[in-house]
Amino acid sequence: MDPVSLVVGAMLALGGVLVGRLLPNRRPRQDAQPALDQAPRTPQPICGCGHHLVFHDQKNKLCQAQVVIPGRWTGERTHTYRQCMCQGYRGPVPVDEYYVPDIIDGE
Repeated sequence: MDPVSLVVGAMLALGGVLVGRLLPNRRPRQDAQPALDQAPRTPQPICGCGHHLVFHDQKNKLCQAQVVIPGRWTGERTHTYRQCMCQGYRGPVPVDEYYVPDIIDGE
């Protein structure tokens, strides 16, 4: 190997190290903890199309949300919108909430 190639390789390696040190750290910090005052979220009923249950019509079960089609897929400059083609929500049904009175004195 000639000395010029070694110097160029060392400069490339040093440049990579410097760029890595100067860019912001993308890993989450270890001391960052979630807020303790927030209650844990319950699972949300999400359909296969990615929309919530509230976007589906109760009578015909069709999704009423719109889907964005990027312009690069159709060869146009702007995005286009169309109705979601989901045929109905089939995910987990949210559990109904019931009130049960407390049992007092074994009654």
